Amino acid sequence: MLVVIRGAGDLATGIALRLHRAGYQIVMTDLPAPTSIRRTVCFSEAIRLGEMTVEDISARKAETPEEALTLAQSGVVAVLADPAGACIPALRPGAVVDAILAKKNLGTALTDALVVIGVGPGFTVGTDCHAAVETMRGHTLGRVIYEGSALPNTNIPGLIGGYAGERVLRAPADGIFHQLLDIGAEVKAGDVAGEVNGLPMRCTIDGVVRGILPEGTPVHQGMKSGDVDPRCRPEYCTTASDKALAVGGGVLEAILHLSGAPYTGAAKL
Repeated sequence: MLVVIRGAGDLATGIALRLHRAGYQIVMTDLPAPTSIRRTVCFSEAIRLGEMTVEDISARKAETPEEALTLAQSGVVAVLADPAGACIPALRPGAVVDAILAKKNLGTALTDALVVIGVGPGFTVGTDCHAAVETMRGHTLGRVIYEGSALPNTNIPGLIGGYAGERVLRAPADGIFHQLLDIGAEVKAGDVAGEVNGLPMRCTIDGVVRGILPEGTPVHQGMKSGDVDPRCRPEYCTTASDKALAVGGGVLEAILHLSGAPYTGAAKL
């Protein structure tokens, strides 16, 4: 089955990893200039770099829906610069997953595919999608919702290593972002990770830079531009997070449940 995933950030990439390993063909869409933070685990980097490998799975930029389909059929994750999802009618996928994480529906419709899944808040089952998947950290993370909606957005990042909002780095002004530290760098509170118009974007906690925007990205004041992981484990920067894989597992469940297609892989007992 062909699955189109709208969005190619870190959560969407976790979904793609789960589905690809389960045998699905994957086409992803994102902005022409992606704003993903955790770039070492985002297939959106294929748009910027031409190709990207996360864990053991490779993605490649496609220029047209036809090229994307050919790549997906060959076992490569295809990534299109197509934020509106205009490729969906041409590809006619068996499932569409909206993982843009905009906290609202940006155009996904029940008629896009036989199975339409909304990831996170902003979707109502029966109105926007056939199922939704919870993205809020906690007891219900990754749970599939077949009636109603995911929990509303709180604007408060989930706790990691005892920190929530403190671990997020935000642009200090409108302008062009200048990256000063790389992903994986160890930092102390007060270190400058980037700057905009000469104003510093300082780390507020000790840890490891888990994500940061690339050099030259246009930003607005307060825009999420980086992320510090207080657990100080650089290896976490190159693997999908527990949250991304939990959400990916929920999406996999929803597709199997709604499509009536049980897994028929070649597992040997």
